[in-house]
Amino acid sequence: RFLRRAEKSDPRAMHNPGVYFCKGLHARYSNNPHEALKNFNMARKDNEWGTQALYNMVEIYLNPDNETVWHDDGTEGKLADNGEAVKAAEKLLKEVRLTPLPLKHHILECYAMMASKQKGDVEAALGRLVELANEDRDSVPMLLAMANAFTMLKQTPKARNQLKRVAKMGYVAEEADEFERSWLLLSDIHIQGGKYDLAQEMCKKCLKYNKSCAKAWEGMGQIMEREQSYRDAADHYEMAWKFEAEASPSVGYRLAFNYLKAKRYVEAIDVCHKVLAAFPKYPKIKKDIQEKARTALRH
Repeated sequence: RFLRRAEKSDPRAMHNPGVYFCKGLHARYSNNPHEALKNFNMARKDNEWGTQALYNMVEIYLNPDNETVWHDDGTEGKLADNGEAVKAAEKLLKEVRLTPLPLKHHILECYAMMASKQKGDVEAALGRLVELANEDRDSVPMLLAMANAFTMLKQTPKARNQLKRVAKMGYVAEEADEFERSWLLLSDIHIQGGKYDLAQEMCKKCLKYNKSCAKAWEGMGQIMEREQSYRDAADHYEMAWKFEAEASPSVGYRLAFNYLKAKRYVEAIDVCHKVLAAFPKYPKIKKDIQEKARTALRH
């Protein structure tokens, strides 16, 4: 609404880099990375908004699905399908003309190295991060990056130690994203370790500062699902689905599954339709959930 008002306030506003930047942020947090990139690209040459736009573009290229956990998913050395995206991110980083380069820039360079998922690259990135940490040992973005590197190297206790440090720090609004990602990563580690109370505490911390944090609602849903509280899980996945703008097939799958388990068959089928309409190549939801829900309705 405010973006529309800004655009109507002045005939030139439509082509204002600041408006493009704001539209890019809105698209990014509405789970629409392609639209975000398009708008950030229109702002990236601007003196005032350009650097922030470039860094947002780099973050999207390196993590288009906005995943909390940078883990090794068995694609070591293959780069999955993100080889071109990593090259684009590296190219954009070279466009930044600040002197000296901020800490954020160096951290993003390390994330670009880690994106190959090759052990040697991740270790090299971690070594660079350790060097940088000597300059600011309490940098939340730094601690988060190190935790991600340790997670990729399957050194979970070391990752947890970095994240616990963040959890004890006072919240700083300027680093809201990094605090949120740190809490979510720590929550994920606790979920994997079966420490659901601690995981829930981290999710609630996220929601205290950001009620629309889809990943926190999803984490709460995971906890309820593991405890076989399917009705409660569905309620939390509903919120995650809403704040992902119904554009995450994995959240849609989990929501439909928990509707099925809670015997809410019509809702399960409805979500299946939405997921398949947006993601036709996501077929397992049809066999695993849609067909079972339809069979249950007939009986």
